[in-house]
Amino acid sequence: MLPAKHWDWPEAAAAQRWSLIAGVVGLAACAVGALFDLDQFFHSYLFAFLAWLSIALGSMALWMLHNLTGGWWGLVIRRQLEAASRTIPLMVLLFLPLCLGLPQNYPWAREGEARPAHYQAHYLNTPFFLIRAGIYFAVWLAVAFHLNRLSAEEDRTGDPALARRAQLFSGPGLILYGLTVTFAGIDWVMSLEPRWYSSIFGALLVTAQMLPALAFSIAALTFLATRREVAAFATPAVWNDLGNLLLAFVMLWTYMSFSQFLLIWSGNLPEEIVWYVKRSEGGWQFLAVVLAVGYFALPFLLLLSRDIKRHPARLRVVAIALVVMSLVHFFWLVAPAFSPQQFALHPLDLAALVGVGGVWLAYFLRQMQARPLLPVHAPGLKEELGHA
Repeated sequence: MLPAKHWDWPEAAAAQRWSLIAGVVGLAACAVGALFDLDQFFHSYLFAFLAWLSIALGSMALWMLHNLTGGWWGLVIRRQLEAASRTIPLMVLLFLPLCLGLPQNYPWAREGEARPAHYQAHYLNTPFFLIRAGIYFAVWLAVAFHLNRLSAEEDRTGDPALARRAQLFSGPGLILYGLTVTFAGIDWVMSLEPRWYSSIFGALLVTAQMLPALAFSIAALTFLATRREVAAFATPAVWNDLGNLLLAFVMLWTYMSFSQFLLIWSGNLPEEIVWYVKRSEGGWQFLAVVLAVGYFALPFLLLLSRDIKRHPARLRVVAIALVVMSLVHFFWLVAPAFSPQQFALHPLDLAALVGVGGVWLAYFLRQMQARPLLPVHAPGLKEELGHA
């Protein structure tokens, strides 16, 4: 029996309700904190926004990647990827407070501060920054809208030609994604320290989005796998494929991160090395060690195990841990720019993380309940479900 158009799962409704409550409480705490320390509010909010945006954008990229490559692994997590991509309009709204806090976050936007180099001043200025942000969101919204429209039409009609149209669109869509994420990374992260630059940062940010997006989708699938519609298709072989793909992204993120470090350190240029110096002293070096162990070494060793990859409950632990490590990674990227002398974890950091994350998760769960659990008219899936 194929899934109904809308599925009912009381646990998901309860999770949505509690996520929304946590999000509202977290954002309320941020609002109160802003009254006492406005600068810290904007610092914390930027980190939290970037961390949760990464899952939404990374999910959209993974969806397009699956459209191009195919494979059963992508069909079982496609609804999670679709629902996450439909949270981008929410992220547009959550971005608006950051538009008001540019002077608090970016030195080039402050009056009386040392201005960036002449060639940078034409790029790093408030009007052009906001215009570029609008372009990024417009591209992401357009890509997500078109892909979701094709998917909804496929659910309604079962027309096999729609899968081909999605495939043809996903190639240019991935190019647009890569370009916009690269420039958004320059604007929103690199320009926190405008004299620092890295030619590989865009590629690093792409992997830093796709890795937590895949881990989040796998974790969500482990909860959905208790339902009959999904259990019929989430076989040990599919779990193994998902675990292998997760391992590949862990290795890719590590490769990008180490490559950036090696290129900058071997170049021995002061304007480049200072970025790593800030993150390797004053307590920040311990967070770097946590990332090296928790975001690479430990998941790398665990995902080598076939038993862990084929066991949903064990794979869930690894996936959730990688999502948490992704949040730590974005904190390590952003926070040292505001506290270079010593490690600092402010209560507003946690409040913003819970606030933005709670609202995002509640909206994600709402989007998940709007469509069938599986893309039942995807090529070959109906036959596979009938056979199972």
